[in-house]
Amino acid sequence: MALFDFVKDVGERLFGGEKQKAAAPSATGPSATGEDRGAAIAQHIRRLNLAPEDLTVAYDDAKGVATLSGTAPDQATRERIVLAAGNVDGVAQVDDRMTVAKPAAEARFYTVQKGDSLSNIAQSMYGDAGKYRTIFEANRPMLSDPDKIYPGQVLRIPMEK
Repeated sequence: MALFDFVKDVGERLFGGEKQKAAAPSATGPSATGEDRGAAIAQHIRRLNLAPEDLTVAYDDAKGVATLSGTAPDQATRERIVLAAGNVDGVAQVDDRMTVAKPAAEARFYTVQKGDSLSNIAQSMYGDAGKYRTIFEANRPMLSDPDKIYPGQVLRIPMEK
């Protein structure tokens, strides 16, 4: 169980606005409840094909906290689920209460800064800019293109093998 911090005002817009993608109509707009928004985040995770069958997402409107529970098949999927929930506009923190069927070493998380690219992040983390594909693959399906990252986005940086 861990609490992860995210930049609240960046990311996927599930709760209304121009970039709305995954939310059901009841989960949009200022009158939506925390329950509606929790359901929208869960739907977003399912759309990415990351959700275990027992995934539940609760959202606290006042604090901007998404609480995740369920059983992830492995550590990498658990981390991807946390990032998928946290990189949603309006989520300031993710309270990870999930368990893992096959535990493994945890990856590091990195918050993208203005001017960052996957290659300069790889250079900083691994000493090799060419390992940007390692970071890209570790963040699929949330990333669809290595050139489409944004400041405030949190990425998964796997430990070197």
